[in-house]
Amino acid sequence: MDERLQTTPFRSCADEGWADAWRIYREAFPECEQWREEAYARAFDDPDFEADALRMEGAVAGLLFHWRYGPYRYVEHLAVDPALRGRNIGSQALTALRERCAGIVLEIDPPEDERSERRLRFYERLGFVRNDYPYVHPSYRRPFSPHPLVLMSYPGPLDREAARGFADFVRERILRRYSDHTDPQSPRL
Repeated sequence: MDERLQTTPFRSCADEGWADAWRIYREAFPECEQWREEAYARAFDDPDFEADALRMEGAVAGLLFHWRYGPYRYVEHLAVDPALRGRNIGSQALTALRERCAGIVLEIDPPEDERSERRLRFYERLGFVRNDYPYVHPSYRRPFSPHPLVLMSYPGPLDREAARGFADFVRERILRRYSDHTDPQSPRL
């Protein structure tokens, strides 16, 4: 059986495989961390946004939604179909992305339980480092409920200026355009 990961870009919500990716997305993230599907329809026109299907044997096995941000890629959403976890799909996707860019930034839940600690260790095994800046991200949808997250970056830590610029990018470029917010106030550093 061929276990190689293939990545194919989505260009619209009508593309083959989008419904499978959307199902994985909806199951993987709490509603407050999800965009509305119509926001993705708009984001496909944004030259800095990329939505990739992660495929095994041609079938959608996961998704990787990311943004170009200066020299970095911001991994906003990475999810693997629960039935296919443990096959290194997420690791392969991030390794391939690392080869295409100078650096990566992503956010994770604070490591407060077994699941979130496993997620932290997963990223650390891939060479990501934790940035200890206080970082609070608002939810994408109403009712707005900010939640603390941990910034992680590859290949090394972000300096304060880069971390502040990243928070500004998320707030002004993503939340302002693609969330339910009309005037987002966070994240800020």
